[in-house]
Amino acid sequence: MGFNIYDFSGMTHNMHLWFSERMSPTATTIVEWTIIGVSYMLFVALFGLFLVYAERKVCAAFQQRLGPTRVGFWGLLQTIADFIKLLMKELIMPKSADRFLYNLAPFIVMIATFLAMAVLPFAKGLQTLDFDIGIFYVTAVSSVGVIGILLAGWSSNNKYSLIGAMRSGAQILSYELSVSLSLVTIIILAGSMQLSVIVESQRDSWFLFKGHIPSLIAFVIFLIAGTAETNRGPFDLAEAESELTAGFHTEYSGIKFAFFFLAEYINMFIVSAMAVTVFLGGWMPLHFGSFESFNVVMDFIPPLVWFFMKVLGVIFLIMWFKWTFPRLRVDQILTLEWKYLLPINLINIILMSLVVLTKFHL
Repeated sequence: MGFNIYDFSGMTHNMHLWFSERMSPTATTIVEWTIIGVSYMLFVALFGLFLVYAERKVCAAFQQRLGPTRVGFWGLLQTIADFIKLLMKELIMPKSADRFLYNLAPFIVMIATFLAMAVLPFAKGLQTLDFDIGIFYVTAVSSVGVIGILLAGWSSNNKYSLIGAMRSGAQILSYELSVSLSLVTIIILAGSMQLSVIVESQRDSWFLFKGHIPSLIAFVIFLIAGTAETNRGPFDLAEAESELTAGFHTEYSGIKFAFFFLAEYINMFIVSAMAVTVFLGGWMPLHFGSFESFNVVMDFIPPLVWFFMKVLGVIFLIMWFKWTFPRLRVDQILTLEWKYLLPINLINIILMSLVVLTKFHL
């Protein structure tokens, strides 16, 4: 089986066979790991630059401006120019900072991002790892990023950085509960934590529709809590410019600052990709019951295109949140989670359990 835009399993299998016939098992594994690693790095760099440009344009549209227009066609090269500027900037470290932890923090944040991306199914057969505990794995490794933020704030030996890091830690640890519980709601519906199985279960209908009201509630809570987990507005109190200069990365410059900046955008992609995979059918096309002519047309669109169309739609929603709502106070952020989202989530899990027990979703 050769290359197929509707199923990448044959392509990946043939590549593995080609390497296996010419190299030892160890060399094959190393080469395959290298190819996957380089692919992810290129994707993160290019898609991160695209998201920065997209946010500038979305922000400009909401504020009735044009956004970047001068550097390149439609301002397309503006983000690349900014990236080159960051690479050329001098790396300045505070004299009283903890040198080792200060340098380690941005790498921990980026490593957590790469670990979380490893299980995302981009299309059929286009997935690096397919664990039977995929959702549990994503929630576990995404928690590692907060360690990098706390280290960045503490090791900088700056009061603004420390306050920003503590705010971020409290916020991320709190909203992690709502993210996890909203995913548990769908695990009950799907009967599996394996992402490929969850996507296949949505072949006839996406879980957002199949799971009735509990799925819709879980989806809304996941978007709110996911936005908070990525420290994006209106939950960006950890980086509040009017209070904390730049929060936990105040003392970072150049490429190290770029790591934090890039991680935020790729984390937004991961949250959107998880929302799409779990609630919106992943790479599955949109089908309407017995409306065969419509369903056949939808099947012509390649799975990879479906996945990124949905992801970009969810990313637009998250950007919409940021440029529409004012920044919340720290007490409002924690009240929203502990007094509202968490109880609603717990009740919603019971509702989904009743839906599954009564087989109302079939």
